[in-house]
Amino acid sequence: MLKLIGATGPYVRKVRIALAEKGIAYTLVEESPYVVNSPVAELNPLGKIPVLVTEAGATIFDSRVIVEYVDTLSPVNRLLPDDWGQRISVKRWEALADGVCDALIAIVTESRQPPSTRREDLIARQREKVERGVQAIARELDTKPWCGGDRISLADIATGCVLFHLDLRLPEFEWRAAYPNVARLANKLATRPSFIETAPVPG
Repeated sequence: MLKLIGATGPYVRKVRIALAEKGIAYTLVEESPYVVNSPVAELNPLGKIPVLVTEAGATIFDSRVIVEYVDTLSPVNRLLPDDWGQRISVKRWEALADGVCDALIAIVTESRQPPSTRREDLIARQREKVERGVQAIARELDTKPWCGGDRISLADIATGCVLFHLDLRLPEFEWRAAYPNVARLANKLATRPSFIETAPVPG
């Protein structure tokens, strides 16, 4: 059986949702790269999660690569189109969502620094990226029911993960009020079993 190495966080959640949507069984092994004697660095030389360990014992890392691999394991609920033009469009959505997520993580990380060393200019720049990114999501989504076609795809999974992470980490950013079309997509995603089962536990 596949093993997914990870803990909480939007990138691990993205992979878990993809596996759930595909109906692929796996074992979640909760590991953090930040604890003493963590095995993560042995599995991924970059010391990052998620890492997927295949049944053959090979390791695959970076959530974007893992999700592409997962999509090849079963023809059920394809997350990436075969058509290259449509595929690039979905991957572009993923890149946008992941970019917003990177900026959000940078805000959280810097905000935890002592006030004497905290770089408010860095936080402000990353906040601008987040706001521009969500604005772009709203513009690209427009009135469409899904980000990347007529059904859920990787575009929606990646977008949903960052939107719900915004709720958790930057609650003062009221994106739902500013972008009702994005809120409608988020509300629809929130009812799917794959999102319900992977929702982070408050605390």
